[in-house]
Amino acid sequence: MKAKLYRREGILRTLYRGVAMTAAMCSVMAVSNVAQATTVTVGVPNNNDQIELKKLSTAFEKANPDIQLKWVVLEENVLRQRLTTDITTNGGQFDVLAIGTYEAPLWGKRGWLVPISGLPADYDLNDMFKTVREGLSYDGKLYALPFNAESSMTFYRKDLFAAKGLTMPDQPTYEQIKDFADKLTDKSNGIYGICLRGKAGWGENMAYVGTLVNTFGGRWFDEKWHAQINSPEWKSAISFYTNLLQKDGAPGASSNGFNENLSLMSSGKCAIWVDATSAAGILYNKNESTVADKVGFAAAPIQATPKGSHWLWSWALAIPKTSRSQDAAKRFVEWATSKEYIKLVGADIGWASLPPGTRLSTYQLPEYKQAAPFSEFVRNAIETADPAHPSAQPVPYTGVQYVSIPEFQSFGTVVGQSISGAVAGQLTVDQALAAGQAAADRAVKQAGYQK
Repeated sequence: MKAKLYRREGILRTLYRGVAMTAAMCSVMAVSNVAQATTVTVGVPNNNDQIELKKLSTAFEKANPDIQLKWVVLEENVLRQRLTTDITTNGGQFDVLAIGTYEAPLWGKRGWLVPISGLPADYDLNDMFKTVREGLSYDGKLYALPFNAESSMTFYRKDLFAAKGLTMPDQPTYEQIKDFADKLTDKSNGIYGICLRGKAGWGENMAYVGTLVNTFGGRWFDEKWHAQINSPEWKSAISFYTNLLQKDGAPGASSNGFNENLSLMSSGKCAIWVDATSAAGILYNKNESTVADKVGFAAAPIQATPKGSHWLWSWALAIPKTSRSQDAAKRFVEWATSKEYIKLVGADIGWASLPPGTRLSTYQLPEYKQAAPFSEFVRNAIETADPAHPSAQPVPYTGVQYVSIPEFQSFGTVVGQSISGAVAGQLTVDQALAAGQAAADRAVKQAGYQK
């Protein structure tokens, strides 16, 4: 009996050792597979579309088990500074960069980005909006693939307008916007007549302010690169803007950027909001917005001229030359900007929230047409924005809401900080414009633009 027990225990010990060895081998194999996977580090802003991309990227990793994505999601101003520092110092911390129509041609020209070429036929590059492709190109070469694209427009609460007997025209003027905001402000009930960007940043408040100045007849520089920020047109535009926000805006307006105002509008606290067309997908999505059935839309307001009243921008995905994982990064960028990805978004959070402004085929989808009454309006706004002629006066630069020179990122931020200070009541408009004038003039003089 004892002999049988010893034999049985010996067999069991052998089986246990076999199971343990198999488990160990599986563990080693799993670790080996992880070690062999290529890491792709992706830097994106913390807006809704990019957060959705991160969420859905598990589908990409499942289809591409040899690639692991590492996400760096930052507030817009912080992201821009981080990416700019990394690429100008050859840091090599990122494999995919979320940049836009400002950076792509400038960085491509300097040889900092990998040109986009050799796309598979089914990617269908010709399906991309021509104006957007051109905005991401330099010297005929494409340097980023558009993830979404936008212009600017006016959103408003139809129910609040109806209650006051007001009618929003298809093309409002700023004087009309001011009149509406005055009548609709009801701070005792948490309703603010107007929401506008006040947070400092060349891509935050200055994206909006740039269009405001354009339509008031202003420009950043004259034909000889002399700054025009202390001009009567700038003073008129910025005085209008600061007075409007101080009277009818939400508390802390000088700290509110795109994300903050989107939250205010979607929660029913804004009567009017002038901002990016890309917000429409959230505002009209019943799962994302409490006012989805109450939102109307119109063109971005105009004043002295329609020139430069609505911008052109694209958040796009680019690959820096310093990336050590360029092939894997390219596979991800192709997937994230594909027709397939756009449909994944529709199935996940709703067809109104598709990444807009990139693919012509998106605007042919029956589901999108039904869910997004704003779609054709947005398409027209993107296609009619004119970065080559942003002002009624002659200018030496291109760009509606920015000046397409490398120095703009620096002095545009300084101007944005000064104007945000005026909104907060820390500076007068004259003081803010004087500071902006000095910064812009100094930058272009040092760079040798002025002749």
